Amino acid sequence: MTTEPPVLLVVAGPAGSGKSTLCDRLVAEVPGFSRVVTTTTRAPRLGEVDGVHYHFLTPAEFDARIAENAFLEWAWVHGERRYGTLASSVMDLLAQGRSLVISVDVQGVESFRRAAAANPLLKRHMTTVFIVVDRERLVARMRLRAQDDENEIAGRMKTAERELREASKFDFLIESRTRDEDFAELLKILEKARDRAR
Repeated sequence: MTTEPPVLLVVAGPAGSGKSTLCDRLVAEVPGFSRVVTTTTRAPRLGEVDGVHYHFLTPAEFDARIAENAFLEWAWVHGERRYGTLASSVMDLLAQGRSLVISVDVQGVESFRRAAAANPLLKRHMTTVFIVVDRERLVARMRLRAQDDENEIAGRMKTAERELREASKFDFLIESRTRDEDFAELLKILEKARDRAR
């Protein structure tokens, strides 16, 4: 535990921007940081633990939580599964003085903003960060990952262009360069976020 005020860093950026890598490194290298454990209706994969990797809910349980207004944000992913962030997964830890980081899409960030407008604790401690990557670098990174064919990459780039149009709504931008430079920028943003939360 640190004496610094807790912060919630909400990180977004297009596929291939390195947001997950940045979040993982922040948790590994900055004391007192945890990733927000999100919720899903998909089945656990081999080795995944409920409450550690995700909160695994059945579709009926997920529906019940929606009815209770228990989510800060949630969405259908690829039309078949739902993912979301329970308010308790964020607010309980912030109230305990724990700092958190979460990687979400731009629609999820918009839901977080709406929640923060109605919740003074969330508003005080939340900072949004968008990772901006130029088109050539983004395509090169996607090809380097070798997870997607060219049609998939083209689809992801359309999504990325939509997401980039939302960048101006974020508190801070990281103009992506190398992993180390991006992480150094995130650490600078963390200090500003802590100042805002004091």
